[in-house]
This record gives sequence, structure tokens and C-alpha cells, in this order.
Amino acid sequence: MSPFAPGKPPKNSLVVVAAALVDRDGRLLVQQRPAGLPMAGLWEFPGGKLEPGETPEAALIRELEEELAIDVDHACLAPACFASDMLEDRHLLLLLYVCRKWRGTPVARHASALRWVRPVELHALDMPPADKPLIGLLEALI
Repeated sequence: MSPFAPGKPPKNSLVVVAAALVDRDGRLLVQQRPAGLPMAGLWEFPGGKLEPGETPEAALIRELEEELAIDVDHACLAPACFASDMLEDRHLLLLLYVCRKWRGTPVARHASALRWVRPVELHALDMPPADKPLIGLLEALI
């Protein structure tokens, strides 16, 4: 059953961008949400919310620098897929990009931990509901 009532869009929408950072060994980077935040302890793809007037790519480049201390060029972000879910009283639209090239070494600036995992290992991680439908596609892509 859909969480949306027919003909009634959710009052609030939230657009979030995230990156599936892929290393040379075909592993993906996930980060653990810190204590004190909603969904603390869950593993997620790095990224965050769009600010007013930002494009998804500009937001993701900003978020990756803020969260991981890495620099990414716009040309290195490949749109991969999206997820749509209800998050309390808001509609969440998660845009996932694949990125294989960046400058710097990822550092957990705003996360409890970072972890490099194979796509198949994502199934065993506690992840937010919006991230889970993306795993199968990432397994096929990576």
C-alpha cells in the first residue's frame, strides 16, 4: 500500500543527494550516522540536503567536501538512481550518483565511522529505509 493518499501530495518534500563512492577494488564507502541525529547508528551513503537554489550536483559536491574532506568534479558524478519514501510527515526523494574519481582521502568529519564494503555486503548493514532499494541496482552497476 502506498504511503500517499490518492490525489494528495505530501505537504513537505525533502530532496537529498548521495554518492556511491567506488574505489579501485569495487568497494563502496558508507558512513555511520552519529548519536543525537535521527536514525543514529545506521549506515548510509554520504551526502545531504539541497540548499535553496542549489542543483543536485552542486549540493553533492558541497556535502562531500563538508562530510568527507574530498573534492569532486561535476563531470565525475554519474546519476544512477533514486528512491522515494515517506520520512515522518515528509516525502523524501533520494538522488544517488556514482562517483569513481575524487581528490583526497575520505575522513569522517560528521559521521561516527566510515567503512568500505562490497555491494553485496550492503544487505547485512542497518541502513535507512530509503537506501535499501538502491542496493540491488548498485550490485548490478559495480
